[in-house]
Amino acid sequence: MVCSRLYSAAPSTTSIPSVDKAAFLKLQNGSDIRGVAVGGVEGELVTLTEPVTEAIAAAFAAWLIETKKPDASKRLRVSIGHDSRISAQMLQDAVSRGLASAGVDVIQYGLASTPAMFNSTLTENEDFLCPVDGSIMLTASHLPYNRNGFKFFTNAGGLGKADIKNILERAAAIYGNFADEGFRDTERRTTPSVKRVDYMTVYTSDLVAAVRKAAGNIEKPLEGFHIVVDAGNGAGGFFAGKVLEPLGAVTSGSQFLEPDGLFPNHIPNPEDKEAMKAITQAVLNNKAELGIIFDTDVDRSAAVDSSGRELNRNRLIALMAAIVLEEHPRTTIVTDSVTSDGLTTFIEKKLGGRHHRFKRGYKNVIDEAIRLNSVGEESHLAIETSGHGALKENHWLDDGAYLMVKLLNKLAAAKASGMGVGSKVLTDLVDGLEEPGVAVELRLKIDLNHADLKGG
Repeated sequence: MVCSRLYSAAPSTTSIPSVDKAAFLKLQNGSDIRGVAVGGVEGELVTLTEPVTEAIAAAFAAWLIETKKPDASKRLRVSIGHDSRISAQMLQDAVSRGLASAGVDVIQYGLASTPAMFNSTLTENEDFLCPVDGSIMLTASHLPYNRNGFKFFTNAGGLGKADIKNILERAAAIYGNFADEGFRDTERRTTPSVKRVDYMTVYTSDLVAAVRKAAGNIEKPLEGFHIVVDAGNGAGGFFAGKVLEPLGAVTSGSQFLEPDGLFPNHIPNPEDKEAMKAITQAVLNNKAELGIIFDTDVDRSAAVDSSGRELNRNRLIALMAAIVLEEHPRTTIVTDSVTSDGLTTFIEKKLGGRHHRFKRGYKNVIDEAIRLNSVGEESHLAIETSGHGALKENHWLDDGAYLMVKLLNKLAAAKASGMGVGSKVLTDLVDGLEEPGVAVELRLKIDLNHADLKGG
């Protein structure tokens, strides 16, 4: 069992400070919303207060009602989940109030992964109040402990940039109507409409079933495999006990599975050198055959083979491309623009596929793969060097756990057919990938208020 260690962030005051439309729009981060939810970091003012959060949730509900156009007799359902951040409980409560005040039914999942939240819009199981009409994940991915944010989903997928801007504009208008007493009345009035569901049970059961199916419906297809998991104290600790162990794998040596919103061991980020060093050392120390690491909300992942070789960035893309191209010969692999020329040669010359580079941003890459399919160019994989990877077979959801399931499928199928055991099955798939001599990524902060940028 994974124990939850969620800290109580200091609640915001119920007095409503002045926040204008421009301040709301600054919370947009591409197709997500992100801000500072906890004080205490010098120079970083809290922007995701409870009233702001409530207004954003109410705005999403209004957008959803307008988009779905439900029958007058039907109330829409929205699920809420969160990662391990210290502001999670506070923001979940504020989101619940905002949704309920806007006339939708609220279903809290508690600690969850981003992919699970999207899945809840697709699952058909009334016992778990599914499918929901919309879903909200409270997360800021690998950002520091004081940050938090929103990711929104419907059964059509994650919302795009234009939708996020629309929601923030609505939120600014809703916020302008707030009053202190009205805020307190809303809290009292909306509490009874909140339900709680253990949806992660459904999500993890589906992952287990996928691996069993790939191995010919064997109950424990990973029996004898030693696989360690590093969740970085984020939301991914479930993978060891709820996915790997039911499949027969040994998970001793797994680390940082307990949710801890202060992230005391390392940043939960498969791109971070210290994080990758930690999972690599765990693999070597425990003589494991495979190591798996997730980011905070489990929409990104990476792996390490038994020798300590990292399977992330270009190598992870090459590995996923090899698996997908075995299943769908000559398909197009869509990646972001910073992938190597060696990867292009590997995909096109060795694997017989097509490498299509596109602009950065996981949603951009996914949307481009969807567009290619719409114009007749088959694509089954969209993946960024960051570890965001989405497959057509999985509704184009960037799901770090599902990516790892694809690797497990390969291991389980190879063992069942007598073709091999251990991570060599995977590393053989990327044999011949030309590694870049140097790979350095620089991210520069840009001061949008600088005099040189006036006038755009």
